[in-house]
Amino acid sequence: MADAPVAAGEPVKAGDVVRLDYELWAEGAGKTELVDTTRKEAAEKASWNGRPAGELHPMAHVIGREYFPAAIEKALAALRVGESLDREFPAAEAFGERDPKLIETFPMSRISRLPEMRREDAHLDIGTILTIDGRQGRVVTLTAGRVKVDFNNPLAGRKVRAQITITEKLSRPEDLVTSVLEMDYGHAGEFQVSVTPDTVTIRLPDRAKFDVQWMAQKSRVVEDLRQIVKPARILFEEEFKTPAPKAEPAPPSQKAGETPAGGTEPPTTG
Repeated sequence: MADAPVAAGEPVKAGDVVRLDYELWAEGAGKTELVDTTRKEAAEKASWNGRPAGELHPMAHVIGREYFPAAIEKALAALRVGESLDREFPAAEAFGERDPKLIETFPMSRISRLPEMRREDAHLDIGTILTIDGRQGRVVTLTAGRVKVDFNNPLAGRKVRAQITITEKLSRPEDLVTSVLEMDYGHAGEFQVSVTPDTVTIRLPDRAKFDVQWMAQKSRVVEDLRQIVKPARILFEEEFKTPAPKAEPAPPSQKAGETPAGGTEPPTTG
């Protein structure tokens, strides 16, 4: 069940950065299942592992960004901080009705040329997610020569129950910067952030320095910072320390009567 609403606070509107605590449930084909949540108790009760346990906490979100379907975003924009939404949305207002035209067949020769199928660990089976012409789809049938891919949203055709609480509205520049990193890349707590009246400085953690995902998301981080924080400058800092040279191992101590090369010293004569 949704958390009980607390005293209503400041109203929110499209473009505001907030934190949301929520559960999304999908109903259809005679079953109800949890499809997304920030609540540890709900995830454990439903045996849902869609997020790592460390990410089960209120999530940063830009109202109107359409992380959720448009109808849910519109409902959120009518709330105040502390208020909750607990409502069922029909398929047409959630992730859309299923469209048979979005199920397409491709020759295996084309599928085999996709970047994800050229990796060493590539595996093609029912349920495999493929990206074709910028669209993500799920393999539903395959033969030796053809692959049928469903480009419908996995939740298409199902009504959705949204239980969402706006826990806070963010306004401090440092919090806004951290929220952008959280939404666009994740691992926001590993970045060091400082903000002056005209400059946002972000010091990268070791994780991001050689991460392909960070390289791909960096331009989006910049664009979101420009829209949300509006700094004159954005600086990214990286530090690479040169490892100290390894100390040469000390030579083994020499025993009496041995030369450094391991030979025996000539006997002394009186």
